[in-house]
Amino acid sequence: MKEGSAGQIRAPPRVETVNFVTNLTEQHSVRLLCLSPLILSALCKMYICFSVLAGLALLCFFYISAFCPYFGEDFAYILKSIKCGIRLTKYKKIKPFYSILDCFLDAAKRHPKRIFVHFEGRSYTYGEVDKQSNKVARALQAEARLKEGDTVALFLANEPSFIWTWLGLAKLGCPAALLNFNIRSKSLLHCFSCCGAKVIIASSELQDAVEEVLPTLRERGISVYLMSDSCSVQGITALSDKISKASDQPLSRDLRANIHIRSTALYIYTSGTTGLPKAAIVTHERVWAASFLQSICGVTAEDIFYINLPLYHSAGFLIGMTGAIERGITIVLKRKFSASQFWDDCKKYDITVMQHIGETLRYLCNTPKKDDEKNHKVRIAIGNGVRTDVWSEFLHRFGDIKVRELYAATEGNIGFINYTSKIGAVGRVNFVHRFFFPYTLIKFDIEKEEPVRDSQGLCIQAAVGETGLLVGRVTKRSPFVGYAGNKEQTEKKRLRDVLKKGDLYFNTGDLLRFDKENFVYFQDRVGDTFRWKGENVATSEVADILTMVHCILEANVYGVKVEGHEGRVGMAALTLEEGQKFDCSATYTQVVNYLPAYARPRFIRIQPCLEMTGTFKMKKVKLVEEGFNPAHIKDPLYFLDPEKKTYVPLTEEIYRAVVSKEVKL
Repeated sequence: MKEGSAGQIRAPPRVETVNFVTNLTEQHSVRLLCLSPLILSALCKMYICFSVLAGLALLCFFYISAFCPYFGEDFAYILKSIKCGIRLTKYKKIKPFYSILDCFLDAAKRHPKRIFVHFEGRSYTYGEVDKQSNKVARALQAEARLKEGDTVALFLANEPSFIWTWLGLAKLGCPAALLNFNIRSKSLLHCFSCCGAKVIIASSELQDAVEEVLPTLRERGISVYLMSDSCSVQGITALSDKISKASDQPLSRDLRANIHIRSTALYIYTSGTTGLPKAAIVTHERVWAASFLQSICGVTAEDIFYINLPLYHSAGFLIGMTGAIERGITIVLKRKFSASQFWDDCKKYDITVMQHIGETLRYLCNTPKKDDEKNHKVRIAIGNGVRTDVWSEFLHRFGDIKVRELYAATEGNIGFINYTSKIGAVGRVNFVHRFFFPYTLIKFDIEKEEPVRDSQGLCIQAAVGETGLLVGRVTKRSPFVGYAGNKEQTEKKRLRDVLKKGDLYFNTGDLLRFDKENFVYFQDRVGDTFRWKGENVATSEVADILTMVHCILEANVYGVKVEGHEGRVGMAALTLEEGQKFDCSATYTQVVNYLPAYARPRFIRIQPCLEMTGTFKMKKVKLVEEGFNPAHIKDPLYFLDPEKKTYVPLTEEIYRAVVSKEVKL
C-alpha cells in the first residue's frame, strides 16, 4: 500500500505530544516552586493583619466597656432619633401636609377592627372612633358653622369623647384649646380668653362650672355646647343629640387644605405652679415630635398603653394619645389616676407601657404591699418628676421595669430622655442631639434670679458638675413659638446675648446639672430654689430628706421672706402618714444629720393635704405668700429650736421674737 493512499492509517506523533506535555508540566512546576514562598509570605501577612485587626477590635471592645459603658445605648438612641428626624422631614415635604390625623386615618383603614380605646368596660375600635369623629365634625359644622382655623376650647373630662371630638375638629382644620377641667371662675375665663376661641364644648358633669361664667361668655358672644342630649339652661346648647343624628361619612380633605406643619394644632396650658396658666402654642411639627417619643422609648405595635393622666396635659395627650396613634396601638384610658386600682387595671388589660408624672410613682409605692406585686406585664414606664428614692423603691417592689425619665416643657425647644434607666437622671448629653438642638447650661444668680454675665455682657457657661440654667438656642429647627395672647410672658422666656451678641435662646426656667458621664440631672425650678445665708437651697433635695422621716408622707419645701433678713429662710408644708403625729425630735435629728445649717427648714406647717396641680405638681405660690404668721394660719406650725434641739410649736410669742430679731435665724 502506498504512503498516503486511500485506507492508509497514519500513526499519531505520540512521542512529540508526550514531550510537549512533560516540558509544559515541568515549566509550571518550576514556576509554582518559585511562587510558593511568595504565597506563603502573603498568607503570613494576611494572618498577621487579621490578628492585628482582631486584637484592635478586642482592644476597642475592652476600651468601650471600660470607658464608654453606654456606647450601645447611645448609638441605638442616635439611630432612632435620626430615623424619626428623616420621617419628620419627609412629612414636611409631602403635599398636602401629612398630619397625625392622617396617620390615624391610615391606621383606621389598615385595621379598622383593632381596639383603639378601652374605657370603663367598653371598647372602641379605630374604625368606630373614626366614624364617631366624622359625626362630631359634621354636627359642629352644621351647628357652630366652624371653618378651618377657628379655635375651639375643649372643657372635657378624661373620656373617649375627648378623643373623637378632637379628631373631629382636626378634620375641620380647627385648633383645639385643651382646658384643665379642674379650673373654675376667673382662671377658667383667663384660659379661655388666651386662645381666642369663639366656641367651647364642655362635658355634662362640668355644667355647673360653665354656668358660673356663662354671663361673661354670653357677653363675649361665645357659643357654648354641652355633651348632653338636652339642656334647659339658656345660652347652652346640647350637642350629643346632634352628634348622634349626624352622618358618619368621611369628610373632604379640602376642609383642611391650608394646614401645614407650622400651623397651630393645639393650645396646651402650663400647669400653673407659679401663677395663672399660660397657653402654649403647639404646632403640628411639635405634635409629631412628641408622638415619636414612644418609638424612641422602645414602644412597639404590639404594646398596650395605659393613660391615667389628664388628656388636657401634654403628657397624656401628646406623649400618650398621639404617640399611640403614631404606633397604631391600643390605649387604656382612665378618668383619673388611682393608685389602688392601678395594678388591677394593668393585669386586666395586659398593659405593657405606663406613664408617670410628678408624684404618681410615690403614690404607688405608698400602697399596701402584696405578694404578687411583680405579677404583671408592664415593661416600660415613661414620664418625669420621680425622685431617686422613689425610683429605687418602685423597681424593688414592682420588678424590672425600664423607667424612661424625660425632661421637657410643652412650650420649650429642648428636651432629654434617659434611655439608659440610670436612676436619678433625666437624660444624656450626646453630640448628635446637641448639633440639631443646640443648648447649654449657664451660671445663674439665685438671689437676683438672673443669669450671671461677664464684662462683655455675655452669659457664662456652667462647668461640668455645676448647676446651671438650661437654655436652648432658638433656630428654625428648634423654634420657640411662645404663648397665645401673652406677649409679655413670651418675651420673658426669650434670652438674648447668651454666648455671642445677637443670639437668641429659650429660657427654660429650670436648673440642671451635667455630670462627667454626660448624664443630665434636674435640680430645681428657678423660683423654687432660694438663697439663704449666701447659699443656694434646692427644695427638691430638702424634700427628699424630710420624707425619710417615719411620720412624714409628703413635703413641699419653699422659702419665705423674714423682715430684716437677706434672702429667704426655709419652710416646709408637710402631710403625715395615716395615724401618725408629727415627730418633732425625729424630724430635727433628720435635718441636722443630713442637711447643712442653711438648708434646714426653720418653719414647718402641717397640712391635711398638699395642694397639687392637675398633673400632680405641688403648688407653692400661695404658701410663700401666706408665710409663717400663726395669727393668719390655722394649720399647726413648728419652729426649729437649736437650743432645745427639736422642733417646737410656733407661738405668736416666738413669731414676734423672730420678726424683731430677738431669735437668731
